Amino acid sequence: MSWELILQSFMLLFLFVLCIIAIELKNLLYAVITLAGASIVLAVIFYMLRAPDIAITQAVVGAGVATVLFIIAVSRTKREE
Repeated sequence: MSWELILQSFMLLFLFVLCIIAIELKNLLYAVITLAGASIVLAVIFYMLRAPDIAITQAVVGAGVATVLFIIAVSRTKREE
């Protein structure tokens, strides 16, 4: 088993854990930040799979634009305690 396969498996497991954490979080802002981290991890996975154009797009759109839109949407909602 090569080190690259082990690293890819670890990154996929880390991505899965981040997504589960984002689902379970009660604070929406923390969930959005966790999803941004998952998006960055996915971009790294794409880069490791030798798809740098998709990795750059994922980083810009997934972690950049989508996160900003989600934060704006969360900031406009009313929070009930």
